[in-house]
Amino acid sequence: MRLLAWGAVSCLLAACASMGRPEGGARDELPPVFVRSNPAPGSVNATPKRMTVVFDENIQLEDAFTKVVVSPPQKTPPTVSSNGRNLYVEFRDTLAPNTTYTIDFADAIKDLNEGNILDGFALDFSTGSELDTLRISGMVLQAENLEPAQGMLVGVYSNLSDTAIHTLPLERIARTNQYGQFTIRNLKEGEYRIFALNDLNRDYHWDRSEDIAFYDVTVRPYTEAIEVTDTLYAADGTDSLIIRQGTRYLPNDVLLNWFNEGYRSAYLSDYKRPDARRITLTFGAPADSLPKISIVDGAGTPGADISEWARLKANATLDTLEYWIADTAIVASDSLRLSVGYFRTDTTDQLSWQTDTLRFNFRDLEKKKKEKKKKDKDDRPKFIVDTITGDTTFLPPADMEYLTLRTLSTSQDLNKPLVLEASLPLQTLDSAGVHFEMLVDTTWIELEAPFRPDSSDLLMRRRLDIDWEPGAKYRLTVDTLAAMSIYNVWNRPFKQEITAKQTEDYASLIFNLPGLDSVQTVVQLVNNSDAPVYQTIKPTGTSTVTLPYLNPGTYYARLIIDANKNGKWDTGSVRDSIQPEEVYYFAKKFDLKKNWDVEQTWDIYELPVDMQKPYAIKKNKPKLKRGEKAPGQDEDEEDEFGSGVYDPFGSGGNRGSSGNRNNSFNTGGRRPMR
Repeated sequence: MRLLAWGAVSCLLAACASMGRPEGGARDELPPVFVRSNPAPGSVNATPKRMTVVFDENIQLEDAFTKVVVSPPQKTPPTVSSNGRNLYVEFRDTLAPNTTYTIDFADAIKDLNEGNILDGFALDFSTGSELDTLRISGMVLQAENLEPAQGMLVGVYSNLSDTAIHTLPLERIARTNQYGQFTIRNLKEGEYRIFALNDLNRDYHWDRSEDIAFYDVTVRPYTEAIEVTDTLYAADGTDSLIIRQGTRYLPNDVLLNWFNEGYRSAYLSDYKRPDARRITLTFGAPADSLPKISIVDGAGTPGADISEWARLKANATLDTLEYWIADTAIVASDSLRLSVGYFRTDTTDQLSWQTDTLRFNFRDLEKKKKEKKKKDKDDRPKFIVDTITGDTTFLPPADMEYLTLRTLSTSQDLNKPLVLEASLPLQTLDSAGVHFEMLVDTTWIELEAPFRPDSSDLLMRRRLDIDWEPGAKYRLTVDTLAAMSIYNVWNRPFKQEITAKQTEDYASLIFNLPGLDSVQTVVQLVNNSDAPVYQTIKPTGTSTVTLPYLNPGTYYARLIIDANKNGKWDTGSVRDSIQPEEVYYFAKKFDLKKNWDVEQTWDIYELPVDMQKPYAIKKNKPKLKRGEKAPGQDEDEEDEFGSGVYDPFGSGGNRGSSGNRNNSFNTGGRRPMR
């Protein structure tokens, strides 16, 4: 795109005194400065096959194939190369007549010695007699976690049809920089729809599996006159201020939240028999029904449904299935052929029923070695008779299999159940053989222990829900034969002592959420990896939410506007024009200590949305200049209730010497940006 004229003049005037750095002088912290190009910025009636761009110092290109875009997009992208101070663009596709072209270099250009990045640099020319000049600027964030979208394609359609994004290439495009910012340049007057894409196959339109963002309303770009203050530096080091008339290109505050619809083709991606007792099926997409599986041949009755001879362990989306074979004859068989019927996505993108015949083979070599070893020695069960009492003691074979039991923790959280986990699917857990006791003074007092299946794993786990006495000691004992697996494998005696935590071992966090009493929200505490570790729901009718029983540690807070009240974040839908649910972050961390009760007011609209996520847990961190410290190293941004907030633009001015990246955003609208 054409360089902003006054910005370019300012840069050139500033560079007049010296084009380089004297030996032994201050470190060069300025990016390369544009000198000239052929054709010149803003040229008309230009049809170049090759464009040459000259800078004031030696440059290098970084990932030009990905970062540099030509708008409108070309089927065959140009080649971009550099040599010394020169940059070359070789067009490999025919240029359309009467069209304004933009070459947007994003942040691909930097100087050779210090690596200072020239951000937002772009050039333009027209193959006709007129040059289009309007722009749309904004920012793209990941909807689920407010990560800045780096290198994402953003574009517009003047065709306002709902189907354009599915079938037509974007008309004019740009890429986001490391802060997620974009400027779509050289637009004609008119009305546009705006989209952002993770265009994996480079076809410049959306495929259902790709990440996407869309703006709710159409946009009509325009300009307004403004006064701009520039600083000019003379050769003797003195400076002066000038005020000039400039142009602001609007809108410059478009916020796009990208999401993935979660669309995946339905197909059988993998099937295995990892051991004699299990078969697993993995599908490419979530399902709302189970496959129909029956025996073709092998051990077992031909045609017998899998529900008759196996127990299912499945995840919530039914795309990962694990069947535990209960029929011992089938377990002993090395080969099993099954008929598996399921819904598969066909070539028309519709679900159709498909039936495959699959062979599940398993050779238990260790079992065969053991069987051979048994033949070579007497390994039959033995009985010892006490010659005095006449009592008989059974001695099982040394390699006899037992059902293993364990509790998930010996330090019991006061707000969680006691979970007992078995190594094999449980058939029975005899309550008469399960004893749960509490230590009172020096005496163990038995309590009722109504263990019930745990929804997290109905096959292997049982849970006990009780009101824990803080600091008390408990003991769980499971007698021999009290637990039996579906393979008639029983447990050895099991005993485990458990200590309940003290109430003062915990912290609690109370949020006052002004203005949110009419909506349901999900409040999450996340760790240093931005992964949720605690979650609670604030229902409608209140603006306060409490997170009790928090283990001491460092946390960050995230809030979801739970529009459909299902207790989780939900993605969007392009077809139904549904935006993903809104997400906000508390801008500072919480260092919680034992026996702390912290109450904090959290106004989710106090900060622009792009400034909310703490720098420490951002994954897409912008590259720091040499010698530049990350936010939080010597500032208050990472301190609890600190006031420091990371601003990548310092005073809010423009980055990059070209002055083309518009980084001044309004605070109005549904979710304000900086």
